[in-house]
Amino acid sequence: MILTIAHKEFRSLFAMPSTWLLLGALQFILAWFFLARLDAFLQVQVQLAQLANAPGATQSVAAPLAGTAALILMMLAPIFTMRLIAEERRNQTLVMLMAAPVRSWQIVLGKFLGLFLFLLLIIASCVLMPLALTLGTHLDAGLLFSNALGLLLLTASYTALGLYFSSLTTQPIVAAAATLAVLFGLWLADMGAADSDMAWRAITPYSHFQNFNEGLLRSADILYFALFSAAFLLLAIRRLHNNRTYG
Repeated sequence: MILTIAHKEFRSLFAMPSTWLLLGALQFILAWFFLARLDAFLQVQVQLAQLANAPGATQSVAAPLAGTAALILMMLAPIFTMRLIAEERRNQTLVMLMAAPVRSWQIVLGKFLGLFLFLLLIIASCVLMPLALTLGTHLDAGLLFSNALGLLLLTASYTALGLYFSSLTTQPIVAAAATLAVLFGLWLADMGAADSDMAWRAITPYSHFQNFNEGLLRSADILYFALFSAAFLLLAIRRLHNNRTYG
């Protein structure tokens, strides 16, 4: 049943013209940034050749591209998550779904998986662009892998958070605004926190992603994203369960 719901969500996303517009705009932005970073990297090749440990194409092009994609996904995820449950509740279709022999956790996980698979296409495009550089240079496979893994975990946390806020309201716009406000607030907190303020940085998703962006694979960061995503998915499941129990 989870896969059925996920498949339905995945197909419904491509049925909306706004999805194609957003994907086109996003690909244009990422491609423009990728080419701009590549051009800047090529212009300093003479200077880099004189350095003993000069940064390569992965560090100069792929890693900044992943960082930019992380910020764009922070703004894009609320747009896609806002309709997952809120729109169904507004259109009175959630009642029929909950009346079916489907458990609340199956509904939440199905919708989460459907959107996550869709956002996975965006992450794949961020990885494929740097991979094209293998035709002319050597890439740091470890750094590229850590950035891809970081984007996957970060996207999962954004999706779980947005799904929870979507379960709280009947208005998709309200869900999107609330999700964006929380994500933007956490990002501002990370940007404004001092390097010594490790306790505050520990609660912000973007600070944990930065370790992946630098090529650091730490179990603490993976555990953080797993707990962050699981917590908001459980809250969304609890919300639907209460709706089913108390009406």
